[in-house]
Amino acid sequence: MKAKEIKDLSVTEIEKRLRDTREESLKLRLGRQAGQVTKTHEIRERRKTIARLETVLNQKKKAAAATAAS
Repeated sequence: MKAKEIKDLSVTEIEKRLRDTREESLKLRLGRQAGQVTKTHEIRERRKTIARLETVLNQKKKAAAATAAS
């Protein structure tokens, strides 16, 4: 998921995607430990997607706090 796509989402949608992506990441990591995951690049992709989601979420929360404060 690209950052541009994430910026178009609402805060609640971002939080939901963040939860879902974290669950997928956990399953992939556990599968890797068990030797079941063949596409190990997906683990890195999930980790980067989580970082993008958290970054945009923090930006939106700071923007909302700035507008509420003024």
